[in-house]
Amino acid sequence: MSSSKHSSALRRLALSVLQPGFVGTEAPDWILRDIGDGLASVVLFSRNIVSTEQVARLTGQLRAENPDLVVAIDEEAGDVTRIESATGSSRPGNFALGTVDDAELTEAVAADLGRQLRAAGVSLDYAPSADVNSNPDNPIIGVRSFGSDPDVVSRHTSAWIRGLQSSGVAACAKHFPGHGDVAVDSHHDLPSYPAGREEIAAQALPPFRAAVAAGVRAVMSGHLLVPAYDPDLPATLSRRILHGLLREELGYDGLVVSDAIEMGAVTRRHGIDGATVKAVAAGVDAVCVGGESAEEATVALLVKALTTAVTGGELPEERLADAADRVREFARWSAGLRAAGDAGTTAGVGDGIGHIAARRAVRLTGAARAALPLTAAPHVVELAPVTNMAVGKETPWGVAGPLRERLPGTTSVRVRGQELEEGTVALERAALGPAAGRPLVIVARDVARHAWMSRAVTGLTAARPDAIVVEMGLPGTATTAAAQIFTHGASAASGVAAAEILTTTSAD
Repeated sequence: MSSSKHSSALRRLALSVLQPGFVGTEAPDWILRDIGDGLASVVLFSRNIVSTEQVARLTGQLRAENPDLVVAIDEEAGDVTRIESATGSSRPGNFALGTVDDAELTEAVAADLGRQLRAAGVSLDYAPSADVNSNPDNPIIGVRSFGSDPDVVSRHTSAWIRGLQSSGVAACAKHFPGHGDVAVDSHHDLPSYPAGREEIAAQALPPFRAAVAAGVRAVMSGHLLVPAYDPDLPATLSRRILHGLLREELGYDGLVVSDAIEMGAVTRRHGIDGATVKAVAAGVDAVCVGGESAEEATVALLVKALTTAVTGGELPEERLADAADRVREFARWSAGLRAAGDAGTTAGVGDGIGHIAARRAVRLTGAARAALPLTAAPHVVELAPVTNMAVGKETPWGVAGPLRERLPGTTSVRVRGQELEEGTVALERAALGPAAGRPLVIVARDVARHAWMSRAVTGLTAARPDAIVVEMGLPGTATTAAAQIFTHGASAASGVAAAEILTTTSAD
Protein backbone atom coordinates (compact mmCIF):
# COMPACT_ATOMS: atom_id res chain seq x y z
CA MET A 1 0.00 0.00 0.00
CA SER A 2 1.32 3.43 -0.92
CA SER A 3 2.13 5.91 1.83
CA SER A 4 -0.80 8.17 0.89
CA LYS A 5 -3.24 5.26 0.79
CA HIS A 6 -1.98 4.00 4.14
CA SER A 7 -2.32 7.50 5.59
CA SER A 8 -5.90 7.72 4.30
CA ALA A 9 -6.74 4.28 5.68
CA LEU A 10 -5.26 5.20 9.05
CA ARG A 11 -7.35 8.38 9.13
CA ARG A 12 -10.51 6.37 8.45
CA LEU A 13 -9.62 3.97 11.27
CA ALA A 14 -9.01 6.88 13.64
CA LEU A 15 -12.28 8.56 12.71
CA SER A 16 -14.20 5.33 13.16
CA VAL A 17 -13.27 5.00 16.86
CA LEU A 18 -14.44 8.49 17.82
CA GLN A 19 -17.94 9.36 19.07
CA PRO A 20 -17.95 13.18 18.83
CA GLY A 21 -20.62 15.67 19.75
CA PHE A 22 -21.45 18.83 17.85
CA VAL A 23 -23.39 22.04 18.32
CA GLY A 24 -26.76 22.73 16.72
CA THR A 25 -30.10 21.14 15.93
CA GLU A 26 -28.99 20.41 12.37
CA ALA A 27 -25.87 18.54 11.33
CA PRO A 28 -22.92 20.87 10.65
CA ASP A 29 -21.08 20.39 7.37
CA TRP A 30 -17.92 19.16 9.07
CA ILE A 31 -19.75 16.28 10.75
CA LEU A 32 -21.29 15.21 7.44
CA ARG A 33 -17.86 15.36 5.76
CA ASP A 34 -16.28 13.31 8.53
CA ILE A 35 -19.05 10.70 8.29
CA GLY A 36 -18.27 10.43 4.61
CA ASP A 37 -14.59 9.98 5.51
CA GLY A 38 -15.21 7.17 8.00
CA LEU A 39 -16.67 8.63 11.19
CA ALA A 40 -18.90 5.81 12.47
CA SER A 41 -20.62 7.43 15.47
CA VAL A 42 -21.89 10.70 16.90
CA VAL A 43 -23.31 11.59 20.31
CA LEU A 44 -26.23 13.92 20.98
CA PHE A 45 -26.62 16.28 23.92
CA SER A 46 -29.41 18.61 25.00
CA ARG A 47 -28.03 21.39 22.77
CA ASN A 48 -28.99 19.22 19.77
CA ILE A 49 -32.55 18.57 20.90
CA VAL A 50 -35.81 20.47 20.55
CA SER A 51 -38.26 17.59 20.16
CA THR A 52 -38.36 13.91 19.26
CA GLU A 53 -39.51 14.81 15.76
CA GLN A 54 -36.68 17.30 15.25
CA VAL A 55 -34.12 14.73 16.45
CA ALA A 56 -35.58 12.21 14.02
CA ARG A 57 -34.97 14.70 11.18
CA LEU A 58 -31.45 15.30 12.45
CA THR A 59 -30.59 11.61 12.70
CA GLY A 60 -32.09 11.08 9.24
CA GLN A 61 -29.80 13.81 7.91
CA LEU A 62 -26.81 12.14 9.55
CA ARG A 63 -27.69 8.65 8.35
CA ALA A 64 -28.07 9.85 4.78
CA GLU A 65 -24.25 9.79 4.83
CA ASN A 66 -24.06 6.34 6.48
CA PRO A 67 -27.18 4.23 7.15
CA ASP A 68 -25.34 2.28 9.87
CA LEU A 69 -24.15 5.37 11.74
CA VAL A 70 -24.22 4.90 15.52
CA VAL A 71 -26.17 7.74 17.13
CA ALA A 72 -25.55 7.81 20.88
CA ILE A 73 -27.17 9.87 23.63
CA ASP A 74 -26.51 10.32 27.35
CA GLU A 75 -30.08 9.72 28.51
CA GLU A 76 -30.52 8.14 31.92
CA ALA A 77 -34.04 9.48 32.61
CA GLY A 78 -34.53 10.98 36.04
CA ASP A 79 -32.12 13.79 36.89
CA VAL A 80 -29.88 13.20 33.86
CA THR A 81 -32.01 13.71 30.75
CA ARG A 82 -31.17 15.01 27.29
CA ILE A 83 -34.23 14.05 25.26
CA GLU A 84 -36.44 15.93 27.78
CA SER A 85 -33.91 18.47 29.03
CA ALA A 86 -36.24 21.40 28.37
CA THR A 87 -39.12 19.99 30.42
CA GLY A 88 -37.53 17.54 32.85
CA SER A 89 -37.85 13.80 32.50
CA SER A 90 -41.31 12.28 32.41
CA ARG A 91 -39.75 9.17 33.94
CA PRO A 92 -38.13 8.75 37.35
CA GLY A 93 -34.46 7.91 37.62
CA ASN A 94 -32.64 4.87 38.89
CA PHE A 95 -32.82 5.56 42.61
CA ALA A 96 -36.60 5.90 42.50
CA LEU A 97 -36.86 2.63 40.56
CA GLY A 98 -34.54 0.88 42.99
CA THR A 99 -36.64 2.16 45.88
CA VAL A 100 -39.79 0.62 44.40
CA ASP A 101 -37.73 -2.52 43.68
CA ASP A 102 -40.08 -3.95 41.06
CA ALA A 103 -37.91 -5.26 38.22
CA GLU A 104 -40.89 -5.51 35.86
CA LEU A 105 -41.63 -1.83 36.44
CA THR A 106 -38.00 -0.89 35.76
CA GLU A 107 -38.05 -2.92 32.55
CA ALA A 108 -41.28 -1.22 31.45
CA VAL A 109 -39.91 2.28 32.14
CA ALA A 110 -36.74 1.52 30.17
CA ALA A 111 -38.75 0.06 27.29
CA ASP A 112 -40.89 3.20 27.22
CA LEU A 113 -37.76 5.35 27.03
CA GLY A 114 -36.32 3.06 24.36
CA ARG A 115 -39.36 3.52 22.13
CA GLN A 116 -38.96 7.30 22.33
CA LEU A 117 -35.24 7.14 21.60
CA ARG A 118 -35.70 4.72 18.71
CA ALA A 119 -38.36 6.95 17.18
CA ALA A 120 -35.83 9.78 17.36
CA GLY A 121 -33.24 7.67 15.54
CA VAL A 122 -30.99 7.00 18.52
CA SER A 123 -29.22 3.64 18.49
CA LEU A 124 -27.04 3.71 21.64
CA ASP A 125 -27.94 5.07 25.07
CA TYR A 126 -25.16 5.71 27.60
CA ALA A 127 -27.26 4.13 30.34
CA PRO A 128 -27.91 2.61 32.78
CA SER A 129 -25.60 3.65 35.57
CA ALA A 130 -24.62 0.32 37.12
CA ASP A 131 -22.74 2.04 39.93
CA VAL A 132 -23.49 1.00 43.51
CA ASN A 133 -23.80 4.24 45.49
CA SER A 134 -22.01 2.93 48.54
CA ASN A 135 -20.63 6.36 49.49
CA PRO A 136 -23.57 8.64 50.40
CA ASP A 137 -21.32 11.70 49.96
CA ASN A 138 -20.54 10.76 46.35
CA PRO A 139 -20.73 14.01 44.36
CA ILE A 140 -21.25 12.44 40.95
CA ILE A 141 -23.57 9.39 41.27
CA GLY A 142 -26.19 9.74 44.04
CA VAL A 143 -29.71 9.25 42.70
CA ARG A 144 -28.27 8.15 39.35
CA SER A 145 -27.66 4.78 41.04
CA PHE A 146 -30.34 2.18 41.73
CA GLY A 147 -29.13 2.16 45.32
CA SER A 148 -26.45 1.10 47.79
CA ASP A 149 -27.18 -2.64 47.74
CA PRO A 150 -25.29 -4.58 45.03
CA ASP A 151 -28.14 -7.08 44.69
CA VAL A 152 -30.73 -4.35 44.10
CA VAL A 153 -28.47 -2.55 41.63
CA SER A 154 -27.74 -5.80 39.79
CA ARG A 155 -31.41 -6.73 39.54
CA HIS A 156 -32.44 -3.36 38.13
CA THR A 157 -29.42 -2.97 35.89
CA SER A 158 -30.44 -6.22 34.18
CA ALA A 159 -34.09 -5.16 33.94
CA TRP A 160 -33.21 -1.74 32.52
CA ILE A 161 -30.98 -3.29 29.86
CA ARG A 162 -33.64 -5.81 28.86
CA GLY A 163 -36.28 -3.11 28.60
CA LEU A 164 -34.23 -0.64 26.59
CA GLN A 165 -32.82 -3.22 24.18
CA SER A 166 -36.27 -4.76 23.64
CA SER A 167 -37.23 -1.43 22.06
CA GLY A 168 -34.37 -1.44 19.57
CA VAL A 169 -31.84 0.76 21.39
CA ALA A 170 -28.55 -0.57 22.75
CA ALA A 171 -27.82 -0.07 26.44
CA CYS A 172 -24.43 0.88 27.89
CA ALA A 173 -23.62 -0.10 31.47
CA LYS A 174 -21.47 2.52 33.20
CA HIS A 175 -19.06 3.52 34.80
CA PHE A 176 -16.85 0.40 34.88
CA PRO A 177 -15.57 -0.92 37.26
CA GLY A 178 -17.90 1.16 39.50
CA HIS A 179 -18.03 4.85 40.35
CA GLY A 180 -20.19 4.58 43.45
CA ASP A 181 -17.61 4.70 46.25
CA VAL A 182 -15.70 7.88 45.43
CA ALA A 183 -15.64 11.37 46.91
CA VAL A 184 -14.32 13.37 43.91
CA ASP A 185 -16.21 14.46 40.79
CA SER A 186 -14.32 13.02 37.81
CA HIS A 187 -15.42 15.93 35.64
CA HIS A 188 -12.81 17.95 37.51
CA ASP A 189 -10.17 15.60 38.92
CA LEU A 190 -9.25 11.96 39.34
CA PRO A 191 -11.19 10.06 42.02
CA SER A 192 -9.75 6.98 43.67
CA TYR A 193 -11.52 3.79 44.72
CA PRO A 194 -9.07 2.34 47.28
CA ALA A 195 -10.88 -0.90 48.11
CA GLY A 196 -9.21 -4.30 47.84
CA ARG A 197 -10.10 -6.80 45.15
CA GLU A 198 -12.40 -8.86 47.39
CA GLU A 199 -14.42 -5.80 48.36
CA ILE A 200 -14.60 -4.63 44.74
CA ALA A 201 -15.77 -8.09 43.66
CA ALA A 202 -18.50 -8.07 46.31
CA GLN A 203 -19.57 -4.44 46.09
CA ALA A 204 -18.89 -2.87 42.68
CA LEU A 205 -18.66 -5.68 40.13
CA PRO A 206 -21.95 -7.62 40.59
CA PRO A 207 -24.05 -5.15 38.53
CA PHE A 208 -21.56 -5.33 35.67
CA ARG A 209 -21.58 -9.12 35.79
CA ALA A 210 -25.38 -8.89 35.69
CA ALA A 211 -25.18 -6.49 32.74
CA VAL A 212 -22.99 -8.92 30.79
CA ALA A 213 -25.37 -11.76 31.59
CA ALA A 214 -28.30 -9.61 30.42
CA GLY A 215 -26.65 -9.16 27.02
CA VAL A 216 -25.54 -5.55 27.29
CA ARG A 217 -23.78 -4.53 24.08
CA ALA A 218 -21.74 -1.60 25.41
CA VAL A 219 -19.87 -0.84 28.62
CA MET A 220 -18.55 2.61 29.50
CA SER A 221 -15.30 2.94 31.39
CA GLY A 222 -15.02 5.20 34.41
CA HIS A 223 -12.36 7.83 34.95
CA LEU A 224 -11.28 6.60 38.37
CA LEU A 225 -8.14 5.12 39.85
CA VAL A 226 -8.55 1.58 41.19
CA PRO A 227 -5.20 0.82 42.82
CA ALA A 228 -6.12 -2.81 43.54
CA TYR A 229 -5.93 -3.38 39.78
CA ASP A 230 -3.77 -0.52 38.53
CA PRO A 231 -2.04 1.94 40.89
CA ASP A 232 -0.92 4.22 38.07
CA LEU A 233 -3.65 4.63 35.45
CA PRO A 234 -7.41 5.32 35.71
CA ALA A 235 -9.72 2.61 34.44
CA THR A 236 -10.28 4.30 31.07
CA LEU A 237 -6.54 4.19 30.39
CA SER A 238 -5.78 0.86 32.04
CA ARG A 239 -5.31 -2.33 30.04
CA ARG A 240 -5.27 -4.28 33.31
CA ILE A 241 -8.83 -3.13 34.00
CA LEU A 242 -10.35 -2.99 30.50
CA HIS A 243 -8.73 -6.14 29.17
CA GLY A 244 -7.70 -8.14 32.22
CA LEU A 245 -10.77 -7.49 34.37
CA LEU A 246 -13.57 -6.65 31.93
CA ARG A 247 -12.73 -8.86 28.97
CA GLU A 248 -10.91 -11.80 30.57
CA GLU A 249 -12.40 -12.06 34.07
CA LEU A 250 -15.97 -10.90 33.34
CA GLY A 251 -16.01 -12.43 29.85
CA TYR A 252 -17.34 -9.33 28.14
CA ASP A 253 -16.96 -9.23 24.36
CA GLY A 254 -18.94 -6.15 23.32
CA LEU A 255 -18.13 -2.50 22.68
CA VAL A 256 -16.10 -0.57 25.24
CA VAL A 257 -16.87 3.16 25.25
CA SER A 258 -14.93 5.75 27.21
CA ASP A 259 -16.55 8.27 29.48
CA ALA A 260 -16.18 11.78 28.02
CA ILE A 261 -12.49 11.97 27.25
CA GLU A 262 -12.29 15.73 27.88
CA MET A 263 -13.07 15.28 31.59
CA GLY A 264 -10.49 16.60 34.02
CA ALA A 265 -9.85 13.19 35.58
CA VAL A 266 -7.84 12.16 32.51
CA THR A 267 -6.99 15.40 30.68
CA ARG A 268 -5.30 17.13 33.62
CA ARG A 269 -2.52 14.56 33.49
CA HIS A 270 -2.50 13.42 29.87
CA GLY A 271 -4.21 16.08 27.75
CA ILE A 272 -7.23 15.25 25.63
CA ASP A 273 -5.04 13.87 22.83
CA GLY A 274 -2.80 11.83 25.12
CA ALA A 275 -5.79 10.45 27.01
CA THR A 276 -7.42 9.38 23.73
CA VAL A 277 -4.36 7.48 22.57
CA LYS A 278 -3.86 5.80 25.94
CA ALA A 279 -7.56 4.88 26.12
CA VAL A 280 -7.56 3.11 22.76
CA ALA A 281 -4.26 1.40 23.56
CA ALA A 282 -5.77 0.16 26.84
CA GLY A 283 -8.82 -1.37 25.17
CA VAL A 284 -11.38 1.39 24.57
CA ASP A 285 -13.10 0.86 21.21
CA ALA A 286 -15.06 4.11 20.97
CA VAL A 287 -13.93 7.41 22.46
CA CYS A 288 -16.76 9.67 23.59
CA VAL A 289 -15.85 13.34 23.16
CA GLY A 290 -17.71 16.59 22.72
CA GLY A 291 -19.81 17.21 25.77
CA GLU A 292 -17.60 20.22 26.36
CA SER A 293 -15.24 20.07 23.35
CA ALA A 294 -17.62 19.92 20.40
CA GLU A 295 -15.57 21.60 17.69
CA GLU A 296 -14.28 20.27 14.39
CA ALA A 297 -10.77 21.11 15.60
CA THR A 298 -11.09 18.66 18.51
CA VAL A 299 -11.90 15.77 16.17
CA ALA A 300 -9.01 16.77 13.92
CA LEU A 301 -6.68 16.89 16.93
CA LEU A 302 -7.71 13.42 18.09
CA VAL A 303 -7.46 11.91 14.61
CA LYS A 304 -3.95 13.32 14.30
CA ALA A 305 -3.02 12.05 17.76
CA LEU A 306 -4.19 8.51 16.93
CA THR A 307 -2.54 8.33 13.52
CA THR A 308 0.71 9.81 14.83
CA ALA A 309 0.67 7.32 17.71
CA VAL A 310 0.37 4.46 15.21
CA THR A 311 3.16 5.67 12.93
CA GLY A 312 5.33 6.43 15.97
CA GLY A 313 4.85 3.00 17.50
CA GLU A 314 2.98 4.17 20.60
CA LEU A 315 -0.31 2.60 19.49
CA PRO A 316 -0.25 -0.73 17.64
CA GLU A 317 -2.15 -0.47 14.37
CA GLU A 318 -3.69 -3.87 15.15
CA ARG A 319 -5.30 -2.42 18.32
CA LEU A 320 -6.73 0.53 16.39
CA ALA A 321 -8.03 -1.83 13.68
CA ASP A 322 -9.53 -4.13 16.33
CA ALA A 323 -11.33 -1.16 17.92
CA ALA A 324 -12.64 -0.09 14.51
CA ASP A 325 -13.84 -3.65 13.82
CA ARG A 326 -15.74 -3.70 17.11
CA VAL A 327 -17.39 -0.39 16.26
CA ARG A 328 -18.40 -1.69 12.81
CA GLU A 329 -19.72 -4.92 14.31
CA PHE A 330 -21.72 -2.93 16.86
CA ALA A 331 -23.06 -0.62 14.12
CA ARG A 332 -24.26 -3.58 12.04
CA TRP A 333 -25.90 -5.22 15.06
CA SER A 334 -27.45 -1.93 16.12
CA ALA A 335 -28.89 -1.28 12.67
CA GLY A 336 -30.44 -4.74 12.73
CA LEU A 337 -31.83 -4.14 16.21
CA ARG A 338 -33.50 -0.92 15.10
CA ALA A 339 -34.97 -2.62 12.05
CA ALA A 340 -36.29 -5.54 14.10
CA GLY A 341 -37.89 -3.35 16.79
CA ASP A 342 -41.50 -2.29 16.80
CA ALA A 343 -42.80 0.50 14.57
CA GLY A 344 -40.53 3.53 14.44
CA THR A 345 -43.08 5.84 15.99
CA THR A 346 -43.77 7.12 19.45
CA ALA A 347 -46.84 4.89 19.76
CA GLY A 348 -47.13 3.74 23.34
CA VAL A 349 -44.59 6.28 24.58
CA GLY A 350 -45.67 8.30 27.57
CA ASP A 351 -48.58 5.98 28.33
CA GLY A 352 -48.28 6.84 32.00
CA ILE A 353 -45.68 4.29 33.09
CA GLY A 354 -43.26 7.06 34.12
CA HIS A 355 -45.89 8.72 36.27
CA ILE A 356 -46.91 5.42 37.82
CA ALA A 357 -43.30 4.62 38.68
CA ALA A 358 -42.63 8.08 40.14
CA ARG A 359 -45.76 7.89 42.29
CA ARG A 360 -44.84 4.43 43.57
CA ALA A 361 -41.39 5.71 44.61
CA VAL A 362 -42.69 8.43 46.94
CA ARG A 363 -42.45 7.75 50.68
CA LEU A 364 -44.08 9.78 53.49
CA THR A 365 -43.48 10.04 57.21
CA GLY A 366 -46.53 9.68 59.41
CA ALA A 367 -46.45 13.35 60.32
CA ALA A 368 -46.54 14.32 56.65
CA ARG A 369 -49.47 12.03 55.97
CA ALA A 370 -51.38 13.51 58.90
CA ALA A 371 -50.76 17.05 57.64
CA LEU A 372 -52.14 16.39 54.17
CA PRO A 373 -53.84 17.26 51.94
CA LEU A 374 -52.98 20.92 51.60
CA THR A 375 -56.20 22.88 51.22
CA ALA A 376 -54.72 26.38 50.90
CA ALA A 377 -52.17 27.61 48.38
CA PRO A 378 -48.74 27.22 50.01
CA HIS A 379 -45.50 29.14 49.77
CA VAL A 380 -42.79 26.87 48.38
CA VAL A 381 -39.11 27.37 49.18
CA GLU A 382 -36.83 25.39 46.89
CA LEU A 383 -33.24 25.02 48.14
CA ALA A 384 -31.09 24.61 45.04
CA PRO A 385 -27.62 23.05 45.23
CA VAL A 386 -24.93 23.31 42.59
CA THR A 387 -25.36 20.08 40.63
CA ASN A 388 -22.62 18.08 38.92
CA MET A 389 -22.04 18.52 35.19
CA ALA A 390 -23.99 15.38 34.27
CA VAL A 391 -27.18 17.17 35.32
CA GLY A 392 -28.16 19.80 32.76
CA LYS A 393 -28.42 23.30 34.24
CA GLU A 394 -31.33 23.97 31.90
CA THR A 395 -33.38 21.03 33.17
CA PRO A 396 -36.26 22.20 35.39
CA TRP A 397 -36.96 20.51 38.71
CA GLY A 398 -38.95 21.09 41.84
CA VAL A 399 -42.48 20.99 43.18
CA ALA A 400 -43.64 24.61 42.91
CA GLY A 401 -44.70 24.40 39.26
CA PRO A 402 -46.93 21.33 39.51
CA LEU A 403 -48.29 22.56 42.86
CA ARG A 404 -49.29 25.88 41.28
CA GLU A 405 -51.30 23.99 38.68
CA ARG A 406 -53.22 22.20 41.41
CA LEU A 407 -53.46 25.06 43.92
CA PRO A 408 -53.65 28.40 42.09
CA GLY A 409 -52.11 31.12 44.21
CA THR A 410 -49.12 28.99 45.16
CA THR A 411 -46.04 31.19 45.44
CA SER A 412 -42.42 30.12 45.39
CA VAL A 413 -38.82 31.18 45.75
CA ARG A 414 -35.63 29.34 44.79
CA VAL A 415 -32.69 29.91 47.11
CA ARG A 416 -29.03 28.98 46.53
CA GLY A 417 -26.38 28.46 49.14
CA GLN A 418 -24.20 31.24 47.79
CA GLU A 419 -27.05 33.71 48.19
CA LEU A 420 -27.48 32.77 51.85
CA GLU A 421 -23.74 32.95 52.49
CA GLU A 422 -23.43 36.35 50.81
CA GLY A 423 -26.50 37.65 52.60
CA THR A 424 -28.22 38.62 49.34
CA VAL A 425 -31.19 36.45 50.33
CA ALA A 426 -32.59 36.14 53.86
CA LEU A 427 -34.86 33.23 54.68
CA GLU A 428 -36.98 35.44 56.93
CA ARG A 429 -37.90 37.67 54.00
CA ALA A 430 -37.89 35.09 51.21
CA ALA A 431 -39.46 32.17 53.03
CA LEU A 432 -41.08 32.88 56.37
CA GLY A 433 -42.63 36.25 55.54
CA PRO A 434 -44.51 35.14 52.41
CA ALA A 435 -45.60 31.94 54.21
CA ALA A 436 -47.24 33.74 57.11
CA GLY A 437 -50.73 32.35 57.61
CA ARG A 438 -50.22 29.80 54.83
CA PRO A 439 -48.74 26.32 54.47
CA LEU A 440 -44.96 26.21 54.00
CA VAL A 441 -43.42 23.58 51.74
CA ILE A 442 -39.63 23.25 51.75
CA VAL A 443 -38.08 21.43 48.78
CA ALA A 444 -34.53 20.16 49.19
CA ARG A 445 -32.13 18.17 47.05
CA ASP A 446 -29.55 16.08 48.92
CA VAL A 447 -29.88 18.02 52.15
CA ALA A 448 -27.51 15.64 53.95
CA ARG A 449 -24.71 16.50 51.52
CA HIS A 450 -24.93 20.29 51.89
CA ALA A 451 -24.30 21.98 55.25
CA TRP A 452 -25.94 25.24 54.15
CA MET A 453 -29.08 23.37 53.11
CA SER A 454 -29.22 21.47 56.37
CA ARG A 455 -28.94 24.73 58.31
CA ALA A 456 -31.69 26.29 56.19
CA VAL A 457 -34.06 23.36 56.70
CA THR A 458 -33.33 23.27 60.43
CA GLY A 459 -33.95 27.02 60.78
CA LEU A 460 -37.12 27.00 58.70
CA THR A 461 -38.67 24.02 60.46
CA ALA A 462 -37.77 25.47 63.86
CA ALA A 463 -39.66 28.63 62.95
CA ARG A 464 -42.47 26.67 61.25
CA PRO A 465 -42.85 23.23 62.87
CA ASP A 466 -45.84 22.65 60.60
CA ALA A 467 -43.69 22.94 57.45
CA ILE A 468 -43.55 19.97 55.09
CA VAL A 469 -40.14 19.03 53.71
CA VAL A 470 -39.93 17.39 50.28
CA GLU A 471 -36.52 15.74 49.77
CA MET A 472 -35.82 15.14 46.06
CA GLY A 473 -32.35 13.66 46.49
CA LEU A 474 -30.90 10.98 48.72
CA PRO A 475 -32.76 10.68 52.03
CA GLY A 476 -30.53 11.61 54.94
CA THR A 477 -30.66 12.39 58.62
CA ALA A 478 -29.75 16.08 58.37
CA THR A 479 -33.30 17.36 58.73
CA THR A 480 -35.16 17.26 62.04
CA ALA A 481 -38.52 18.00 60.43
CA ALA A 482 -41.08 15.36 61.29
CA ALA A 483 -43.23 15.97 58.21
CA GLN A 484 -41.19 14.67 55.29
CA ILE A 485 -41.86 13.40 51.77
CA PHE A 486 -39.15 11.56 49.83
CA THR A 487 -39.32 11.36 46.01
CA HIS A 488 -35.91 9.68 45.52
CA GLY A 489 -35.11 11.88 42.53
CA ALA A 490 -35.75 15.30 41.04
CA SER A 491 -37.25 14.39 37.67
CA ALA A 492 -40.32 16.24 36.43
CA ALA A 493 -42.27 13.02 37.00
CA SER A 494 -41.15 12.98 40.63
CA GLY A 495 -42.15 16.64 41.09
CA VAL A 496 -45.61 15.93 39.75
CA ALA A 497 -45.94 12.87 41.98
CA ALA A 498 -45.01 14.94 45.05
CA ALA A 499 -47.49 17.67 44.12
CA GLU A 500 -50.26 15.13 43.71
CA ILE A 501 -49.54 13.61 47.08
CA LEU A 502 -49.39 17.04 48.72
CA THR A 503 -52.84 17.88 47.39
CA THR A 504 -54.64 14.53 47.61
CA THR A 505 -53.16 12.43 50.41
CA SER A 506 -54.93 12.26 53.75
CA ALA A 507 -54.59 10.14 56.85
CA ASP A 508 -57.06 7.51 55.66
